[in-house]
Amino acid sequence: MKAVILNEAGSVENLQFAEIDKPVIGNDEVLVKVVSISINPVDVKSRAYEGVLNWIFEEKRPVILGWDISGEVVEAGKNITDFKPGDEVFGMVNFFGKGNAYAEYVAAPAAHLALKPRNINHQQAAAASMAASTAYQALVDVAKIKKGNKVLVHAASGGVGHFAVQMAKYFGAYVIAVSSGKNKEFLLSLGADEHIDYTTENFHEKVQDADIVIDTLQGKTLSDSVDVVKENGIIVTLPSPEIPEDIADKARERNVNIEFMMVESKKETTEAIAGLLKEGVLKPFVYKTFPFEALAMAHLEVETNRVAGKVIVNL
Repeated sequence: MKAVILNEAGSVENLQFAEIDKPVIGNDEVLVKVVSISINPVDVKSRAYEGVLNWIFEEKRPVILGWDISGEVVEAGKNITDFKPGDEVFGMVNFFGKGNAYAEYVAAPAAHLALKPRNINHQQAAAASMAASTAYQALVDVAKIKKGNKVLVHAASGGVGHFAVQMAKYFGAYVIAVSSGKNKEFLLSLGADEHIDYTTENFHEKVQDADIVIDTLQGKTLSDSVDVVKENGIIVTLPSPEIPEDIADKARERNVNIEFMMVESKKETTEAIAGLLKEGVLKPFVYKTFPFEALAMAHLEVETNRVAGKVIVNL
């Protein structure tokens, strides 16, 4: 089968096409013929930085990057009762670990997949894997969102952000979305109650008494977020577990919780996402699609940090 392998971190030129053997599935896995994959910031960082690559893959080389897939089951392990050949499935495979998604076929634990709802296509399903799972686990598992909460979402037009806005609204929150002005109408159409244009406005001056903040940026954004959260409120921060001491001290003084979260592949999350997609609650926004041969271009697109929604690669 065709796959994209990486021997060392660096530029997109290091993403090399290769012919390799199809994976052999275990008893609790299914073999998926991949239709679409989604490119996440962690894909780009793994490709670009040796430290990130080593963190995830240790010394193994070459590696196959990628975690988000949507496709069709062609073979099921002997312990599998949920899926059969011909089923269309999607999910985030083996995160944190080796997802091997940049390939024509992927051996995936059945527990990391859900049936793709018929009302969405493979591109939308791939888009709603890691990003939607991150938003769901941040809001539901960590922040314990409740009806009536005030939720502030940074980088709200991005992959995680645009799902967080829709989910928070669905759970009955008042949602404040922060992005550049060009994405204001997009975010209001997804259900945001209020929009703040970070290029002309300062959320620090406009928001108070937030219950939950979804922080995808850290730095000054995280520091300023501490000031707008009510006592015993929570900031779920995603980029790094390293919280600068001055920000941690300020949060303690104000009785604000900062929780680092890294998404993980879980059956209950993927099934919850599938349910929200089926109900039409979640509308994945596909920003651009690329053919498999142009995977490097998809990486460069994500690296611009100007993507609204998700970048998808079709096999």
